[in-house]
Amino acid sequence: MASTWRGIRDSVIVLVETGSHWSDTTFPAGTDASGDIFGGWVLSQMDIAAGTTAAQRAKGRSATVAINEMRFHAPVHVGDLFTVNTHIVKTGKTSMAIHVESWVKRQRTSERLMVTEADFTFVAIEASGVKRALPPI
Repeated sequence: MASTWRGIRDSVIVLVETGSHWSDTTFPAGTDASGDIFGGWVLSQMDIAAGTTAAQRAKGRSATVAINEMRFHAPVHVGDLFTVNTHIVKTGKTSMAIHVESWVKRQRTSERLMVTEADFTFVAIEASGVKRALPPI
């Protein structure tokens, strides 16, 4: 169980007004059969970062309702510094669209490269799970 939470405990989240910045170092436990970091791990980190941004804007609970146009541009390698950046691009009465980009800094070369991007939709919800209006900014 402790290894499940390693990414959350050891990661850094920096909240900004309309987004967040999340960084973590990749480890061999998250690899696929090719030896690259598993795409599902990448997607989960993107959802965590977007969820942090959504909860901040909703001033409470929110839920992912859609992930649109998930694009994988390059593989993530073991040892890369993996960073997720989010930005709210649109808000409605109960929902928000958040653009999410994942970047790496290659361990050996220090090259910075965007590896994935997607558009997430979140809805603000009550404790019961029913959608609610977003509060004013």
